[in-house]
Amino acid sequence: MSEPLLNKKIVLGVTGSIAAYKSADLVRRLQDAGAEVRVVMTQAACEFITPLTMQTLSGSPVAIDLLDTVQELTMGHITLARWADWVLIAPASANTIANLAYGQTDDLLSALCLATESPIAIAPAMNNKMWQNEATQNNLKQLSTRGMYIIGPDSGDQACGEQGEGRLLEPNDIVTELSHLVVPASLQGKHVVITAGPTFEPIDPVRFIGNRSSGKMGFAIAAAAAEAGAKVTLISGPVALMTPPSVERIDVETAEQMYDAAISHTSDSDIFIACAAVSDYRPESYQDSKLKKSQSSQLQLKLIINKDIVAAIASQENKPFVVGFAAETDNVEQYAMDKLIAKKLDMIAANKVGDGLGFGMDDNALALFWPAGSKVLAKAQKSHLARDLMTIIIEQYYAKNTTESS
Repeated sequence: MSEPLLNKKIVLGVTGSIAAYKSADLVRRLQDAGAEVRVVMTQAACEFITPLTMQTLSGSPVAIDLLDTVQELTMGHITLARWADWVLIAPASANTIANLAYGQTDDLLSALCLATESPIAIAPAMNNKMWQNEATQNNLKQLSTRGMYIIGPDSGDQACGEQGEGRLLEPNDIVTELSHLVVPASLQGKHVVITAGPTFEPIDPVRFIGNRSSGKMGFAIAAAAAEAGAKVTLISGPVALMTPPSVERIDVETAEQMYDAAISHTSDSDIFIACAAVSDYRPESYQDSKLKKSQSSQLQLKLIINKDIVAAIASQENKPFVVGFAAETDNVEQYAMDKLIAKKLDMIAANKVGDGLGFGMDDNALALFWPAGSKVLAKAQKSHLARDLMTIIIEQYYAKNTTESS
């Protein structure tokens, strides 16, 4: 877990900034950290540092032109977008940041960023006045909202002779910052099972009992677990989300179906993460035909309780490391701690829902609890949050196994 960049495939984007000379050293520092690096340069970047330099250092051809007939014969920008575990743009000029914010694809690098499903980190470098400009700050906020990471900038002497914020971070610092963002690649050979989304409990062929869960958090966790090298099985309720790369997806609808799938797939699992918002109750009986509206002002449904998936798995003799979720409208910490103890979980992630928080949102905040500690993860994009959560789960998983085997 001490080498988070080991074997990571990183596309390094170099843009038109005087700080482009630092990108040569950055290639070396990334390689020293165990990463495989391929370089994409904008035309403007070639005015500051030669592609031959970057090719020699990286050991791979440098991609420059979006309309390169040889590269694009095999859809080069799509191939690179799929190859990358991470895209790192350093230096990122104000122009490139603006292009990314507005979805412009007039160069290879911006087209690659639009096509990739991998996380993107941006290390800005520009004059301090350009950095402070409201347009630049708005563009960065927009990119951050979409899940991109901003690394730096630094403050100090600038090439223009001025002083202030806008300097590219030093290569070693960029590598350190990127390492903090990457989930440790330490789950090779491990099986992680995750539940996500809502369950729908049918009343009749038209109606059901459900909830507002979008599945976004569970899907983000699945992506983070796959990034850490695990075999990932994602058991999903009805959601409108794309399956993360390298993840096996099992679609279910009801709580009973999710229970059966979870029990079946956790028999050989190492970690089970119960992120789904499973319906606590279901109608006692299902109506084969649509219930008709009657003259009565009331309709009574008799509900029965569903099986508790996370409690069942946590009670198994050879149980995996079990992580539960608690979505509450009030007394979040107390309810989470009660659930952790009562269900004998290894960890629980609690969050407040309602009033614009939680379900359906692109960001969230989590309070984590385990028998010997706790940690608060501040409000962030769910993709960011999932990586931070997965890192802590990995740490606690290995800490528990080390303790039990000693």
